[in-house]
Amino acid sequence: MKNFYLLFISLLLLTACKTGSNKQVSDLAISNPIAVNLDLTAVVDDRVPVVVNPGRFTQDTVIYRLPRVVQGTYSVSDFGKYVDDLKAVDYNGNTVSVTKTDENSWTITNATQVDKIKYLVNDTFDIEVGGGIGGEQPFSPAGTNISPDNYVLNLHGFIGYFDHLKSAQYTVDIDAPADFVRTSALQETGSKTSADGQTITTTYYAPRYFDITDNPMMYGKLEVETFMVGDIKIVLSVYSPNKLHSAQSLKETVITMMEAQKAYLGDIDSTPRYDIYIYLAGAGEDQPKGFGALEHHTSTVVVMPEAMDANSLSKSIIDIVAHEFFHIVTPLSVHSEDIHYFDYYQPTFSKHLWMYEGVTEYFAQHFQVYKGLMTDEEFYDVITEKIQSSLTMNDDMSFTVMSENVLDEPYASNYYNVYQKGALIGMCIDILMREQSGGNRSMLSLMKELSLKYGKNKPFKDDDLITEITAMTYPEVGEFLKVHVEGDTPINYADFFEKVGLEFAEKQVKTNYIQSGNAFIFGADQQKGDIFFNDLALQNSFWASQDIQAGDIIKKVNGTELTMEAAQMILGGMYMWQPGMEIELELERNGESRILKATLTEAFATGVSLQSVTDPTQAQLNLRNAWLKG
Repeated sequence: MKNFYLLFISLLLLTACKTGSNKQVSDLAISNPIAVNLDLTAVVDDRVPVVVNPGRFTQDTVIYRLPRVVQGTYSVSDFGKYVDDLKAVDYNGNTVSVTKTDENSWTITNATQVDKIKYLVNDTFDIEVGGGIGGEQPFSPAGTNISPDNYVLNLHGFIGYFDHLKSAQYTVDIDAPADFVRTSALQETGSKTSADGQTITTTYYAPRYFDITDNPMMYGKLEVETFMVGDIKIVLSVYSPNKLHSAQSLKETVITMMEAQKAYLGDIDSTPRYDIYIYLAGAGEDQPKGFGALEHHTSTVVVMPEAMDANSLSKSIIDIVAHEFFHIVTPLSVHSEDIHYFDYYQPTFSKHLWMYEGVTEYFAQHFQVYKGLMTDEEFYDVITEKIQSSLTMNDDMSFTVMSENVLDEPYASNYYNVYQKGALIGMCIDILMREQSGGNRSMLSLMKELSLKYGKNKPFKDDDLITEITAMTYPEVGEFLKVHVEGDTPINYADFFEKVGLEFAEKQVKTNYIQSGNAFIFGADQQKGDIFFNDLALQNSFWASQDIQAGDIIKKVNGTELTMEAAQMILGGMYMWQPGMEIELELERNGESRILKATLTEAFATGVSLQSVTDPTQAQLNLRNAWLKG
């Protein structure tokens, strides 16, 4: 998973990751599967009717659940709270006793009499801002959408499981208008058209409940491009409500990215097919606000704002989709028992988010400099930003302790550090591996070795991983992991950069319009609901030129009211601003209204970045070249 704006929102509030391809399965023995129907032609009040035929139960009491937590996310989603009117009926159509025992669970008594279970499902996109449903909400790429033009079908939001039948097979029928485009990572077994030609029912097969959660779908008025990158079939599905972007316009970006990733991964086993679902959110209040992506074994779901310009969207796609694709290495191929035997109701979490998310994020950045998609200097800036961002969080918190307790505070609020310090941990191990091996081994080669030892069907024991890595590598790697990952000692990054002949230097750096360097320029008064410029705004060259003052309250941005509820959407949009755009802000200073109209110019701030030392040694240059270019 990669959450694009999570760090920004966290700081603002504090101021105030598939088992097969889509092959036909006529040769599979499907015996007594749980049969599910979703009828997209019978949506009532924005709710999809779901019918579950479990077959005949042999026990009197069963429990049906929707997931509380889904794999790849590290927070509570509570998909059961989006279910309405769940009831069980017997073979004569009479109701059977059902008791809702908690947010996600229903206990059915006299289960041997049950023929079917029926209920309605609300989507999650509509309620991400001011929707009236309390508690935690699913991260948008893990969520669901129900609208006349588009259905985002993360099936864990519609289909549950029986406690004693998690390994049961499923068939899923989806009824949809005949003119819908439909795309799915789940195995399709057939389809039929209604007599009037208005409805097509498509049937899918899932070997077990895991495959229900692991294979998303998208239906509706979307665009699909299918193409080959080497021996991988890529299916790119894009929904852009206002047609500002298309699958065709993003195709070349994906091809370039995937070609570089395949070359970077080399002989690591990949997948014959990879699906990319991109939902581009419009500006409405019923649109999703949790921008980022969620990985699956052979697919990813991406949610980004439609208002992004083409260049910004392409760069974001490279950063985000590359991250999700690299999850085929970890945790999808290399993972612990906590992940392999995942409990959707009461999950336990692995200690090794530094590897699952951190190393994956490192690969997503490192492959770009390694394969020439970014310059050395651009890579240095990424690393510098991650260091500075990581230092805004708890830098002396044990990473393994944080990972294992990620749902609880104070660890939950430090989760975003897996993409910052976690990636830096990967970088430090990479440099150590290359140093100790004379440039012949790396973080990537270590992951290849772990993939060969374990693989997607053989989990490792969580407590043993660091000992095993130490035995497979060098004492220096083991000591680093013991002190800086299991332990709570902050990393002195300068020691690692000295090995490759780099040092920090102060300079004028380009920034965006919501930061000064790597620091955010806004504060918030949660009691009043105000968002204002802080002192750092005056260190951003653009805002300093606009006669703003620290404490100026931002009332509206380009005519849209800036509230705490709308902050992620609006300030996220400002993150995408580009020089040359016309902007208008309504400010309040000392109780008086002020209007700021301007044309955006390039923004700069004084910051630090990495640069080469004046006279690097040949050993430093050799190690730097091995690190950056292989």
